[in-house]
Amino acid sequence: MSFQTGLLKDNALKGKVVLVTGGGTGLGKSMGHYFCHLGARLIISSRNESVLQETAREMQKQHGEEVLALPCDVRDYEAVAGMFKEAINQVGRVDAVVNNAAANFISPTERLSPNAFHTILDIVLKGTANMTLVAGKHWINSGQAGNFLNIVTTYAFTGSGYVVPSAAAKAGVLAMTRSLAVEWAKYNIRSNAIAPGPFPTEGAWSRLLPDEMAKQFDPAKRVPLARVGEHQELSNLAAFLLADQSGFINGEVVTIDGGEWLRGAGQFNDFDKVPKELWDQMEKKRKGK
Repeated sequence: MSFQTGLLKDNALKGKVVLVTGGGTGLGKSMGHYFCHLGARLIISSRNESVLQETAREMQKQHGEEVLALPCDVRDYEAVAGMFKEAINQVGRVDAVVNNAAANFISPTERLSPNAFHTILDIVLKGTANMTLVAGKHWINSGQAGNFLNIVTTYAFTGSGYVVPSAAAKAGVLAMTRSLAVEWAKYNIRSNAIAPGPFPTEGAWSRLLPDEMAKQFDPAKRVPLARVGEHQELSNLAAFLLADQSGFINGEVVTIDGGEWLRGAGQFNDFDKVPKELWDQMEKKRKGK
C-alpha cells in the first residue's frame, strides 16, 4: 500500500489562491507542493527569506507555476498586515490561509525562561491570531468568502507535560478555530483545523532531542499502526479541507495520528505488552481454575 499517493483529482484547487505561513520548510512546504500540484496559486511566508526563496524556486521548477515568497514574522501584526497587502497587490486576492507557522521546546517547564515560554505563545497563538485578524477583516470588508485551516496538535485538547507553552498556544488556536467557525460563518468564512500526530520533518526531531533520547522516544512506538505519518497523507487531508467539496465542514478538528492519542488516553492500552502466558494465568484465575 502506498501512503505517498495524491488523493484529489487534478486541478482540484485550480483558481484558488492559498497562503501558507511557515511555508518554506517541513509540513508547510509539503502541503504547498501538493496545493501547487492541484492547480492552486501559492503564496508562502516565513521569517527566513533565503530558505523561503529557495523553496519558491523549487516549487516553480517542479510545478511550472510562479510561487510568491513573502518573508514575514507572524508575531508582528503590522508585518503580517503588510505581507498580506503585498499578496493582494501582486496576486489580486487570497482565498485560503493555512496557519502553519510554529515553534516548540521540549523541556521541563521550570527550566524555561519567561522569554522562551512567551516566544512559543507569540509565534503559535499570537501569530495565528494576527494572520486571522488581517485576512478575516479583509474578507469581511470586501465581501469575499474565505477559508482558514489551522495546524494544531493532538495535545491541544489533552494537554501534555514538557511542551506546556506549545500545548497552551495550540489549545488557544483550537478554541479560536471553533469560535470563529460560528461567528464568521455569516460572512461565508470557514474555519477548520488539523491535529497531526508524528510526521517527522528533516532535522526537527534531532533538534528537539539528542540522539540517544530520540532513539528512546521513537514516535512510531506510540502509534497503534506502528509507523509515523507520511507528509502526503497530511497534504491530502489539508487539500480536501481547502477544496469546495468540503464546503459543509466548518469548526472541525480532524485528527490524523494513526490512533496515537487514543492509545495514550486509554487507561489500560499499554496492556498490549502483557505476554500470552500471563493472559493465560489471568484467564484461569478469572474462571476459578
